[in-house]
Amino acid sequence: MISNPLPLTLENHDRELFNLIKEEKERQYLSMELIASENFTPRYVMDCLGSVLTNKYSEGQPGARYYGGNQVIDKIENLCKQRALTVFGLDSEEWQVNVQPYSGSVANLAVYNALLQPHDRIMGLSLASGGHLTHGHYTHKKRISITSVFYESFPYHIKEDGYIDYDSLEKTALEYKPKMIICGASAYPRDFDYERFRKIADSVGAFLMCDMAHISGLVATKEMKSPFEHCDVITSTTHKTLGGPRSGMIFFRKNLKDSIDFSVFPAIQGGPHDHQIGGLAAQLKMVAEPSFKEYIISVKNNAKVLAKSLMNMNYNVSSNGTENHIVLVNLRSTGVSGSKVEKICELADISLNKNSVFGDISPATPGGIRIGTAALTTRGLKENDFKKVAEVLDTVVKLCRIIQEKSGKPLNNFVKIIPEYEKEINIIKNEVNSFMKNFDFY
Repeated sequence: MISNPLPLTLENHDRELFNLIKEEKERQYLSMELIASENFTPRYVMDCLGSVLTNKYSEGQPGARYYGGNQVIDKIENLCKQRALTVFGLDSEEWQVNVQPYSGSVANLAVYNALLQPHDRIMGLSLASGGHLTHGHYTHKKRISITSVFYESFPYHIKEDGYIDYDSLEKTALEYKPKMIICGASAYPRDFDYERFRKIADSVGAFLMCDMAHISGLVATKEMKSPFEHCDVITSTTHKTLGGPRSGMIFFRKNLKDSIDFSVFPAIQGGPHDHQIGGLAAQLKMVAEPSFKEYIISVKNNAKVLAKSLMNMNYNVSSNGTENHIVLVNLRSTGVSGSKVEKICELADISLNKNSVFGDISPATPGGIRIGTAALTTRGLKENDFKKVAEVLDTVVKLCRIIQEKSGKPLNNFVKIIPEYEKEINIIKNEVNSFMKNFDFY
């Protein structure tokens, strides 16, 4: 037994785990990271995550903790709150923020719990249309999200052109009469008509909540519309386009403060993760800098170039483009599924995800892929580099078609014969690895 473990480093304490982390670092360095939910967190955020802040327990709000010793933690959390309000241009007399949620999903659940009663009705964008699980997803066989267990949910949808069908939403809302309407998405490449959402919500007396998890960095830099003028409450993760640690925030009109704060703690969570709050405070300082707006503009431009490049290759891109960091590709015309493309991409050190597209019967068998540009933009890729990304993806899809010609359409058969194409996959992988070595990493 070591009497004083404090000086121990991970390398000295647990070589096995240390080597696995090194392996993951190497994978990230060599890989083409295209998952829209991911980004590369700055070192100054990691400094906070690995700091003494992780030692503290601080249930409650600043100035009203259930434990002692929070004098400095209170200063850090208040600094984080003040910076959050500032970067989104909010007046503290009208808006407040809770920065304690462990994640965006927990933030959403806390809002529902604060403003709704069990079995109240909600409406969110269908998962198959680009919505999120926490917006009430269920199937005819099972209530998938806990949101659909606690509340009665009914989805609205996109149209064939890839845009939200606001007319249908309005008609359904008048019949369904939800207590809350949720705007926001996890795979929607366009901006939102918050004014129309507000009008629909008012017509049925519903709360209007925005989940801006994916686009919070674009909202903060005014590169997308702001939901704050029209919504009652706004939630967000902090690690996607915002680029910070993995945690959540809830912005709310001041009259909702007691309900929201109580719902986060003690109703849903225990003590907040103070190291995450510190990391978020550090990132919000960066978000306020002009260089962050330049970064977000690059994220958008890179997404536009990627979408245009793929369309020039005759790929069907949802809504014929993008207004944010997401490019959603419908692969039906290629004859291969999103699942198959995802499988080959992973073997070739390309990270993206299969995703539902318009016309899919079930999210379990998606016909497309979702691509995000935030992470690779953080690595330093420019517009011309994303033309190369499009070329690599096209090579993967063509290889999938060749494999499927031999395997047939069932995914299981496809997976079984993948090893026969190891040489072709490794050619793509080596190309990806060589390409990514040109860009900065930790």
